[in-house]
Amino acid sequence: MDMASENRREATVATSSRTLLLGALGVVYGDIGTSPLYAIKASLTFLERPGPADVLGLLSLLFWMLMIVVSLKYVMIIVRADNRGEGGTLALLELALRGVTGRRRWLFIVPGLIGACLFYGDSVITPAISVLSAIEGIRLVSHTLDAWIVPVSVAVLALLFLIQSRGTGAVGRLFGPVMLLWFGVMGGLGAWHIAQAPQILQAVNPAWAIGFIAKAPWTAYVLLGALVLAVTGAESLYADMGHFGRSAVRRAWFGIVLPALLLCYFGQGALILSQPGAMADPFFLMAPAWALAPLVALATAATVIASQSVISGAFSVTRQAVQLGFWPRMAILHTSAQEEGQVYLPRVNVLLFVSVTILVLSFGSSDKLAHAYGLAVTGTMLMTSLLAFAVLPHGRGPWGRVLWTAPLVMFLLIDIVLFSSNMLKLLDGGWVPLLIGGTLFTLMATWKQGRESLHEALAADQPPLASFMEALEANPPMRVPGTAVFMSMIAGTVPPALLHNLKHNKVLHEQILFLTVQSADVPYVPLAERCNLTRLSETSWQAIGRWGFKEEPNVPVLLKYVGQQHPELNLDPMRVSYFLSRQTIIVVRKLPLHRAWRRRLFAFMARNASRSTRFYRIPPNRVVEMGMQMEL
Repeated sequence: MDMASENRREATVATSSRTLLLGALGVVYGDIGTSPLYAIKASLTFLERPGPADVLGLLSLLFWMLMIVVSLKYVMIIVRADNRGEGGTLALLELALRGVTGRRRWLFIVPGLIGACLFYGDSVITPAISVLSAIEGIRLVSHTLDAWIVPVSVAVLALLFLIQSRGTGAVGRLFGPVMLLWFGVMGGLGAWHIAQAPQILQAVNPAWAIGFIAKAPWTAYVLLGALVLAVTGAESLYADMGHFGRSAVRRAWFGIVLPALLLCYFGQGALILSQPGAMADPFFLMAPAWALAPLVALATAATVIASQSVISGAFSVTRQAVQLGFWPRMAILHTSAQEEGQVYLPRVNVLLFVSVTILVLSFGSSDKLAHAYGLAVTGTMLMTSLLAFAVLPHGRGPWGRVLWTAPLVMFLLIDIVLFSSNMLKLLDGGWVPLLIGGTLFTLMATWKQGRESLHEALAADQPPLASFMEALEANPPMRVPGTAVFMSMIAGTVPPALLHNLKHNKVLHEQILFLTVQSADVPYVPLAERCNLTRLSETSWQAIGRWGFKEEPNVPVLLKYVGQQHPELNLDPMRVSYFLSRQTIIVVRKLPLHRAWRRRLFAFMARNASRSTRFYRIPPNRVVEMGMQMEL
């Protein structure tokens, strides 16, 4: 390779690396990057007339929380628990479920679902508290603008949710540069104030944190419920890891995000030491008067980016839940022809907007919402730590196991302390994420168990499919031209649509393909590995199509590929007819209420699920749908 080619290659690699770093700043670190707006401010409300030692102790606790919870736990260890590069609670759950059968699966499903459901609580609270905290900066410009804080916040959020249907591709290109400017401004303001009060750097010494705890252990315990706001977004960096890779996430954290956050937090502490009156709003008061209005505008842009990150995360988690069988089918729209991960779910978008608006109007300030925020974050972190025990390697030999188990136990204990501290705020707003998470957990568990019961009912007393087809071909009804594709929920069993077709139409197509769609425990499945085809009889085949939990099934594309690989099976789109069963769930009337309510809930969810034809991308004009009633 000549020198010019080598230089071009190095330039391309460097450009790609910079692009990944900028993308990670915008998508991965938007949430944690806006925590300085409210973390110190909310923490100070738990201290009465804090002195210099209290400020140093508070900052020391915050510093070591960032280093242990974010840097060590998530950036260095938890990101190792990736599912082929993908992170997040549901991806971690799928790793934990590998090789586990029977009722033991629910030992992992329950914490996994709790973590995913609390993430939705985070997705509701983050836009509300982030945008409110940024807009609240205008009261420092003029108190006459106080009445406009809530209306302007609702307007900004309405615009944000309105543009979701257009996708984040165009806006996403601006995320990285804006967040780079945001981190640069935060770090610069913090360094300026640190230079004026360098004694604040003593807080790096853990002795200040230990002394603070020893002096007032109960106050320190309660304070942790507010300090945890500084690590909000740690779960997001794990969930969004798949977009940019583990290396880019780590380099962005240690190279840009962590230094900027520490400078900003220590700068706020330095300002409070020199001007105790700045405790009212230490972030915005770091700026000189002439820079206040621009800083409010930049903070608003940063909080919109942080909100966009968790909204997109809610879309992705919902899609994974649908693919893994924890949520009914729903409309999933792709907003980019190039990026698989950019999706838009209309129902989820509407529900998020309504929920966020209710929170803004009900609480009215970021201080009050801070009480609700911690439970969602710490609950998800706790569930991640529990699942990490089953997934992360435990080393070889006794010392290897100790080296892996010791930090996991430490993380679990820290998460328990943080979660229990936030439980103290249950009546002050902490019930909000628990209500959201509990409702969603009930829905998701009901759907999962209802589908399993439905599968058991359909599989009961069914003859094996291969022997049924051989017997049918031995004495066949009238054969008609074309290929019939019967969508079957359970591979190897006779689908109800076939029995209904034989009963009412009394015909059988020349060729029969039974297709079962399954979800894999990996994010993506290559096309070459997507289908397993087995010949059942002279004119019938069984196909099992597998898609990853970050993909949407596309049956016509799969059949086109199968037809190319197996020309003996005629899958010309104009000769294929699809037969589906649509079950109507009937709940037994004589059941007592405590047993019937979940069955009625499952029946309601089944009625409102998207139609199979739309979800599997099947042409509606090629479908014959057979209705049937199932009694539960």
